[in-house]
Amino acid sequence: MKAKLLIGALLGGAITFGAAHKAFADNGITIGMAVAFSGWMEAYDGEATKMAQLWVDQTNAMGGLLGKRIKVISGDTKTDRVEGAKVGKDLIDQGANLLLVSADYDYGAPAALQAQKAGVISTFLGASDPKAGVLGVGPFSFTANNAGQLEGAIMGDWGHEKKGFRKGYMLLDETIEYNKSVCAGYEWIFPNKGGTIVGRDTFKGLDPTISSQITRLSDAIRTGGVDNIMLCSTNPGAASSVRQLRAAGINLPIMSATAMDGTYWLNSTPGLKDFYLPIQALTVNDTRPAVNELTAAFAKKFGKPPTTQYAYPIYAFLDMWSKAVTEAGTTDATKVVALLNKSDKTPTILGPRTFTSKLHVQTSMPMIVVSYANDKETPVEEWSIKDTIPDAVLYRLKK
Repeated sequence: MKAKLLIGALLGGAITFGAAHKAFADNGITIGMAVAFSGWMEAYDGEATKMAQLWVDQTNAMGGLLGKRIKVISGDTKTDRVEGAKVGKDLIDQGANLLLVSADYDYGAPAALQAQKAGVISTFLGASDPKAGVLGVGPFSFTANNAGQLEGAIMGDWGHEKKGFRKGYMLLDETIEYNKSVCAGYEWIFPNKGGTIVGRDTFKGLDPTISSQITRLSDAIRTGGVDNIMLCSTNPGAASSVRQLRAAGINLPIMSATAMDGTYWLNSTPGLKDFYLPIQALTVNDTRPAVNELTAAFAKKFGKPPTTQYAYPIYAFLDMWSKAVTEAGTTDATKVVALLNKSDKTPTILGPRTFTSKLHVQTSMPMIVVSYANDKETPVEEWSIKDTIPDAVLYRLKK
């Protein structure tokens, strides 16, 4: 019950579930949060949920939305798909006008589907699979994040152009769809740039060991001249894999994806270097003053700044949603979505955002490549791809 009360408490007083929430929903605008306050997804949902709460507080301080105070109701999905569906339906029944769901397609979709059925807009806090939207949920569903394919493509493109990588090896954690999307982006762009993918292997993120995969990779390095590794995984399995690779003496550059952003896991891989990934925002000394101001506001409210970039995308989406609601004069999903679908490089705190009636995820925006060394995350440069990601890659259609 404590998790369910968390967001309500952040509003300035503990808001209980049930009749009180229903009453609030009837006379105001209500945002529901069907997210993970427990389980491994909390590492991705937790700070994004707080950032959404900060946005609500700031908006209310400026008069609310449509002249109404925004209220928040929440429920803990416990990193469980079945629980996600239950919580999503409960919050919709309590009158949520917008439903925020977990930052992953697999775990957020059950709640988002409940919103779609009820004709309510949902947005994933940070899901990177393009199915987190029109194709996988329905036309009322969005994700605040970029496509995983963009992350993989940026790393493949940057690695080839800036690091001179020519022979890659893919290690794919098959646990969730996001990982497959990341590798799909790398697998598409690296050969198109002239590189060669020498080998591919899979594992499960929670496997205690990847010794057999390391053996096969070592052979590919010896016989195929592999000069870079593309690791498509999420923590904790990703950090475990990096530790095992380095412990086995494989010191090749490793590229990965946004899911590994942050330094919280580096104590498991002391001395890590030659490790790279793309992000949307820096939690320290971002080049954009507005992002630094937002980070400072977050730290003031919650006692410390965000630890990863996953906190930020939902803020940009909520700004877009509120502008659409204001223009439409209503929270009605059909009218608001129609306006959101006209977004074409709309300015946000994180840069331009585009939505269409077919695609509710970002596929072309620039990202910041960061490197890891000496237990620090350091920005290298902003990078964007020039080519449009094909639908066959975005939706991972069989060849």
